[in-house]
Amino acid sequence: MVAKKVVGLSVLLLAWLVGVGSTNDASGQTTALSSIEETLSHPVQPSVVTGFQLQQYLFDRVPPLPSATTAADWTSEAQRMRNHVLQDIAFHGWPREWVDSAPKFEQVGVIETGDGYRIRKFRYEIVLGFMSTALLYEPVKIDGRVPAILNVIGHEPEGITVEYEQKRCINFAKRGIVALNLGWMQFGELSQPENNHDFSADLDLVGSNALGLFYLAMRRGLDYLATLPEVDPTRLGVTGLSGGGWQTVMLCALDARVAVSVEVAGVGSQESNLTHPEDTYEIEEVPPDLLQGESYPEFIAMCAPRPTLLVHNAVDSCCFRAPLVKPGVYDAIKPFFKLYGKADNLVWHENSNPGVHNYQLDNREQAYRFFTEHFHLPIAEREIFSDNEIRTAQQLAVGLSADNLTIVGLAKQFASRIKRDPVPEPGPQRITWAASGRKMLQSVVRYAPVSTLRALRMDNSSGYNFESLSYRFDFSNGLSATGIWFKENAAPTNQPVTIVLSDKGYNSAGEAVFQRVARGEQVLAFDPLFIGAGAPGPDVSAWVVLLDSTGNRSLGMEAAQLIATAKWLHSTTGQERIRVESDGIRSQTIALIAAAIEPGVFSVVVNQNAMKSLSYLFDKPVPFRSAPELFCLDLYKDFDVDSLSALALPTEIVETSFVAH
Repeated sequence: MVAKKVVGLSVLLLAWLVGVGSTNDASGQTTALSSIEETLSHPVQPSVVTGFQLQQYLFDRVPPLPSATTAADWTSEAQRMRNHVLQDIAFHGWPREWVDSAPKFEQVGVIETGDGYRIRKFRYEIVLGFMSTALLYEPVKIDGRVPAILNVIGHEPEGITVEYEQKRCINFAKRGIVALNLGWMQFGELSQPENNHDFSADLDLVGSNALGLFYLAMRRGLDYLATLPEVDPTRLGVTGLSGGGWQTVMLCALDARVAVSVEVAGVGSQESNLTHPEDTYEIEEVPPDLLQGESYPEFIAMCAPRPTLLVHNAVDSCCFRAPLVKPGVYDAIKPFFKLYGKADNLVWHENSNPGVHNYQLDNREQAYRFFTEHFHLPIAEREIFSDNEIRTAQQLAVGLSADNLTIVGLAKQFASRIKRDPVPEPGPQRITWAASGRKMLQSVVRYAPVSTLRALRMDNSSGYNFESLSYRFDFSNGLSATGIWFKENAAPTNQPVTIVLSDKGYNSAGEAVFQRVARGEQVLAFDPLFIGAGAPGPDVSAWVVLLDSTGNRSLGMEAAQLIATAKWLHSTTGQERIRVESDGIRSQTIALIAAAIEPGVFSVVVNQNAMKSLSYLFDKPVPFRSAPELFCLDLYKDFDVDSLSALALPTEIVETSFVAH
């Protein structure tokens, strides 16, 4: 890769050099720039249209529920799906010795409550060097082997010390049930900034599916409970709210040791998620490829015929409202339980008091009743009062080492072990390397070529010495992008063409457009999907994770749109190769990947405010929400800026400035 430092000419000198006629004077240039900026300030397509197109694209790809006519058929199919999700998706890129390791729980203290149970404090290992916390609520009197319930928390700042978790675990213990409450990254004693769940995208980037970390963290609890001599391994349960509800469904689906489960406001169907993408805001709940062949209804069906209670809230203030998700996650799944003659084992409860996002008294009592019934204990109808037994976070603190790994730290550790073959010197070996590299890149970004079915002229304008046309580009996959084409009035129609991309969208690209138009060039200020006017709404990241979870890669889709648009420009203008100018790390990466996949389409790619390496994403670290498509599974494991630039040859790659590292 050749790096060049370009000395910026003043707009006045540039205009004088290229002779832009009436824009030779400073006031004329200011007027021209303002006129271009005014044109760029109007998005060609409303974001709701883009959102609708994305919704339809994903609706068309929702897998139908599997068909099974007998219990034996579904048992076999569920096992196949279980193996696929674990081995091909969750544990993608994870060391096998970590996946297969035994649970490591270290007791660090015990609280003798005097109320019929004790609380044991534990540190436990998620993976090597990364510890979490746990509290074990244990009945004082245990006769024989007793049931045990794994309590997994959601996105609670207080972590395992939150009041409703304590009350639930105390009640289980007072009824003779061992209750293990697991800490979770980002919350409680694991609330370090680099444990924010969004940083799990760093794990995807370096080649380890983020789902693996979350699954191992929760599975360790089941592993440990199954080893306790006082626990009956045939009576293991799991329950949780919100993110804990998601964990409950995943454990029940993927681990047959779960005998009874109670999910509270944790999942919805793919249809409900697409109509409410904010429900799947949390990155761990829609990791890459998880929903490609299966979805959460299938995961609930995989629990059949084991007793499964689904609790959802009528007017949930967070997500997965009962009336909206019931058809997909309960009504549609009942037949799978019926195959076993156990239709009554799938139970639905809609909470109306308080009806918001909660695991309060009504929901807890539903759980007590369900677990005690199916664990063959005296059925618990009411909660045992325990308000005076709630302990402070300080009293329940476990304590973790200051050098405990974080999610970002783990990603950096994986990154440090990446070894890539160097780019060969020019010659036959380079040609072979490039062909193989392009094939691998297409696989990593799931590149699917698109063609421009229609370039619809949506608007036009005549500004100060220029003309413009606004386009909506409709592509063969049903999605679209927009762009605004500019040309100086006096310039011939066969002038060179530059596509301008900016992370902030074309409404911020006025200066770049003006400089190229001032040279007499044609310019297309282009916003692909997810960039600028191509955003489907204010939260681009929710749509990115939904797309990537279904086996797409948003980054590959953006690159495909850029390539298709460049080919349209070629056929429209007759220009053999198209110049690209990007501003920002998102635009840089889209342009690099497009050029690496189809180098013959572009003459030169000029990147401003660029990354020297993709390692910038986790070294800084860059927040996932600010550049969601860049955290593409395996991208940094297999490629970096230098190798992408080498694949792009003969396209010249030029970096004019870099973001601060």
